[in-house]
Amino acid sequence: MLRALLATLALLAAAAAGEAREVTDLAGRTVTVPDKVERIIIGEGRYVPALAILDRDDPVGRIVGMMGDYEAVDPANYARYRQRFPKIAEIARIGRAAKESFSLEKAITLRPQVAIFGLGGHGPDTHSGEVIAALEKTGTAIVFIDFRSDPLVNTPKSMELLGQVLGREAEAAVFVAAWRAALTRVEERLARDKPAPVGVFIESRVGLDVSCCETMTRGMMGRFVTAGGGVNIAEAMVPGEAGTVSLEWLIAHPPQVYIGTAIGNLGSAGNKPWLALGADVPAEVAQMSLKRSMARSGIAQLEAVRAGRAHAIWHHFYNSPFNVAAVQAFAKWLHPALFADLDPEALLRELHERFQPFPLEGVYWISLP
Repeated sequence: MLRALLATLALLAAAAAGEAREVTDLAGRTVTVPDKVERIIIGEGRYVPALAILDRDDPVGRIVGMMGDYEAVDPANYARYRQRFPKIAEIARIGRAAKESFSLEKAITLRPQVAIFGLGGHGPDTHSGEVIAALEKTGTAIVFIDFRSDPLVNTPKSMELLGQVLGREAEAAVFVAAWRAALTRVEERLARDKPAPVGVFIESRVGLDVSCCETMTRGMMGRFVTAGGGVNIAEAMVPGEAGTVSLEWLIAHPPQVYIGTAIGNLGSAGNKPWLALGADVPAEVAQMSLKRSMARSGIAQLEAVRAGRAHAIWHHFYNSPFNVAAVQAFAKWLHPALFADLDPEALLRELHERFQPFPLEGVYWISLP
């Protein structure tokens, strides 16, 4: 039955394609996309804010299918989108929050013109050969973007690619110019002053597991450490993008600066051991969650924590086009004197005002007093 459906949809796609053009995606593939794209599926629901950068008035209007990760892992921001754009709740879910849950048959029945997937992450990726082959047989163009694996290289490329695919090149160019300018402020000053690198440890998804310590190294927010003028101490132990080190190892190799990532929100702040940051989270709640987390045995004894060089940041910056604000926050934490005039909160607020359908609300990073 699936084979017959594929054949029928391939004929329909060929008849409806009309004019087309070629783009090069983040996997280096040359892809032919329709000149007018009106039906897309997205491999992660958290791509909605990236689409909003290109179309603030109706960021979900072209989406016919999406994974269900957005409402699961970032419910506060999803709720803001649902309030402003109720249609987001009616979009067909083609999976939950893991690539294994992706429903190929359901995706095909939605007749997408374009599928937007990530190089890696929660949805189908470059290793999903069966999904890629089946969708391409129906005439669906698959493009790969990346805010996660190599974010500071691939974020501007991904936004430019999305602009090309959706016919929003001008909007993409405006965002990329602002993004590059914000990153350049950090890069140029580090290159000029050459401060001594600071040893940093990132504890990822604090409180998700009772053990310690999950971390990010050569991908995701691990890249922000180097960009902010630091050395990620866990790279000596974790060869890939992410992994774990023992608490004993961390105590034996103490960082100068500790940074924890927050998967919690206002709703979880009172009943989960997670750091709480993000939409709707007030500073006092964020501060309370950080103090509680830093009281854990072993973590409390780290010199960085005892000296007040411990910070928390919203976890989802690891997969967000607004990651440049997190880079500025890292730079300010690592080299406070050098970046005394830097205001990453003002940057994040400005990016939301210019490129999102609603202003910034809530606290997205916090430090111990």
